[in-house]
Amino acid sequence: MRRSFGLVCALALVSAAQGPQPSLKLRTRVELYKGSGAWREAAVEEPFVPSSAALILCDMWDHHWCRSAEARVEVLARRIAPVIELARLRGVLIVHAPSETIDHYKDAPQRLAMLSIPLVQPPTPLPLTNPPLPIDDSDGGCDTPNNPLPVNYRAWTQENAAIRIAPSDLISDNGREVYSALQARGMRTLLFAGVHANMCILNRTFAIRQMTKWGIHCILIRDLTDAMYNPARRPFLSHEQGTQLVIEHIERYWAPTVASGELVRVLKTTD
Repeated sequence: MRRSFGLVCALALVSAAQGPQPSLKLRTRVELYKGSGAWREAAVEEPFVPSSAALILCDMWDHHWCRSAEARVEVLARRIAPVIELARLRGVLIVHAPSETIDHYKDAPQRLAMLSIPLVQPPTPLPLTNPPLPIDDSDGGCDTPNNPLPVNYRAWTQENAAIRIAPSDLISDNGREVYSALQARGMRTLLFAGVHANMCILNRTFAIRQMTKWGIHCILIRDLTDAMYNPARRPFLSHEQGTQLVIEHIERYWAPTVASGELVRVLKTTD
């Protein structure tokens, strides 16, 4: 009994010496009274170990068929870049996912490193439904007046040059590859940054819907994303308001979100 008490004390001293475990302040949405349709913002804290997490950059392309979308990605890339550098420094695995441009990287060491990871069979997906989006993006979501290029023209060729691809990073736009990389490293937390929140962030094979259905804990960095939304369509709000509605939709049905400042705060306090 004395030895057991001594062991407990020793473990308590070790835990105290190590300090409190880092945690992220996340935002989600709850329907307090089920079926009421009244959703409330809720704050939660989740333990966060950088070396046990990955951050995937979704479709941060060099060009886009929608001129205003391309301009916003240029700004977003410069905001994302320093966050990525810090996350990598603290041990977060960085995965670059510039969809439909992977052939450009076929000989890159980061692409070859991804291909060297044995593929695993993902589990049977959770039977989650796909609630409709709160915005109408059926026109492609471009808000550029008289946009010169056709809708959904493949203008992209590679990832935006403002984002550095480091030797330790991986490159893939394939959901099973990304899932296998997470499993190989014992990771279950996947952060998302990039575009577009109502399209690729939700719908790619490596995106929030699929990864959530496979049991991965997804977190969207809410101020490091954008939506494809044209204010001339329902619900006839500004582009920024439409983006926020999509973020709230994700918080309700798919994943919590975190502010980049909160992520940076936690990263700076970890070794």
